[in-house]
Amino acid sequence: MPKTGQARVPTDEEWQHVFDVIQQHRHPEKNTAIMQISAKLGLRVQEIALLQIKEVARLKKTPPGFTLFEVMALPAAYTKGANAMGRSKSTYARRTLSFSVEEFDRVVGQIADLAKAGVDIDPARFYPPVKNRSGQSRDLPLVDEELRDALFAYLALRLDKNPSARPTDPLFITQKGGPYSPNTLQEHMALILRDWAGIEKASSHSGRRSVMTNIIHKQKKPLKVAQKVAGHKSASTTLIYDEPPEEAISDALANLTEK
Repeated sequence: MPKTGQARVPTDEEWQHVFDVIQQHRHPEKNTAIMQISAKLGLRVQEIALLQIKEVARLKKTPPGFTLFEVMALPAAYTKGANAMGRSKSTYARRTLSFSVEEFDRVVGQIADLAKAGVDIDPARFYPPVKNRSGQSRDLPLVDEELRDALFAYLALRLDKNPSARPTDPLFITQKGGPYSPNTLQEHMALILRDWAGIEKASSHSGRRSVMTNIIHKQKKPLKVAQKVAGHKSASTTLIYDEPPEEAISDALANLTEK
């Protein structure tokens, strides 16, 4: 089972239920495309929110108005930690701080000296600097037929409603016509998975975990393959996903015998 706070990996049957139940709600083309990208490419929610039309298709004047690419080229700026295109307005809020022993001793000494001098102490003055995270670009082949069908159906509808759409327009837009913020899209995907499909503990990260679990455990591909798909700079980050799938743990517990 998933760790506390970790997104659940839906089974194949549960994913099929997700796509079935989407058809019973508004905007099925858009929601299917969003969830297909999550479940078949393993993109982070921020990456999905920042996608532009030019990442998945080339616009043209002849019907149907576009040609789907064979490969999605995901820019480095879209990946985790990047403020791509200046659309992410959230500020970084620290929850933990890490110091080396030497640095900790130095900070404690400074605080002690200031306290003896009667100076007001602002803890934030002593926080270590934030390490900027750089993005990791990657090319993801658009080979899954259900994914391609979903993108085609959504783009055909999108361009029918707005023939003047530009390549740099957001791929997915809200009902108000603007781009999704990562937080809004995260909540929307969780709504689809938990409320519509009834999958307990699922979240916008479930698709990403599903892809990694499939590559590592079901297909038994080299870790480098999973690392490339995930867009991780370090293989140690990819190892976080190297956990037995829920079905394997459930099967193990179901087959316990008394000694």
